[in-house]
Amino acid sequence: MTVPELEGLMKEWGEPKFRAGQIFQWLHQKRVLTFEAMQNLPLPLRQKLLERCRITAFTVERKLISALDGTIKYLYRLPDGEYVESVFMRYEHGNSVCISTQVGCKMGCSFCASTKAGFVRHLTPSEILEQVYAPLRDTGEPVDSLVLMGIGEPLDNYDNVLRFLELLNDPKGLNMSLRHVSLSTCGLVDKIYDLADRNLQLTLSISLHASNDRVRDEIMPINHRYKIAELLKACQYYTNKTHRRISYEYSLIRGVNDTPEQAEELAKLLKGMLCHVNLIPVNYVEEAGFRSTGRSQIYAFQKALQQHGINATIRRTLGADISAACGQLRRTAIREHPAR
Repeated sequence: MTVPELEGLMKEWGEPKFRAGQIFQWLHQKRVLTFEAMQNLPLPLRQKLLERCRITAFTVERKLISALDGTIKYLYRLPDGEYVESVFMRYEHGNSVCISTQVGCKMGCSFCASTKAGFVRHLTPSEILEQVYAPLRDTGEPVDSLVLMGIGEPLDNYDNVLRFLELLNDPKGLNMSLRHVSLSTCGLVDKIYDLADRNLQLTLSISLHASNDRVRDEIMPINHRYKIAELLKACQYYTNKTHRRISYEYSLIRGVNDTPEQAEELAKLLKGMLCHVNLIPVNYVEEAGFRSTGRSQIYAFQKALQQHGINATIRRTLGADISAACGQLRRTAIREHPAR
């Protein structure tokens, strides 16, 4: 609930308006998990909150800490028994958390582990937010940026993601600038236009992963609905509206999308656009059988883009020793506990 909604609830209950601000502060600044902890609220109000409201809380099912770089991967069990993952990453420029927006995913990208166990449901705004607050409590370290790149397609859970962003950005809460939030989408074009019109100043990341429709049709079902030209048109609209650079995610799959010709093709597609290409060695997924392109070929692909004036980097792999890529822990948990 937002502060105005809490104020409406307090009015309905015959409580002073300022109680709403106190409750909001307990939830979003002190990040308590029980109403009993809200010590400056009268006992009858705390009792009423306990009876009529709930605070979203997770159980940490598994917690893996990388010995290589300190990355922490969390597998959370939700109140209904479902599972979701998030990853706490330490960089020189600050800490970042990769969070999920759905339980499972319906997009069906063939190289992605998150979609293999199927789609179950959307995460609520509070369930998305708790993935930010839980590592804050656990590590005692600040969270400087967020990436919505975990399990699920954020723009398929559009309304809940927008409410999450509103709560995240609230000056009375965590007050995180949305310029420090990156949202990754496989390309729901209608929602990209709407997001552009809202001008939230998010960093938009597009999971492109192909330089032509033939290949993208094969590995990303969304391309049957929105072809690359239509997607890039929406991306240009987003840049024109927000003046924000778009990041294009490109997972290099051996023998599928990694040839010099495809690098040239990608450069032509993005020529003249305010963009950055993030080259990603694809993670091995047993069911798909895809393998990552070799390092020398990845560097050659990067160089080909740069020669055409396209800014391109190779994603640094964090938490390699704990399988920090999204979707893997959830799939293991489902196998171990099939009757959730």
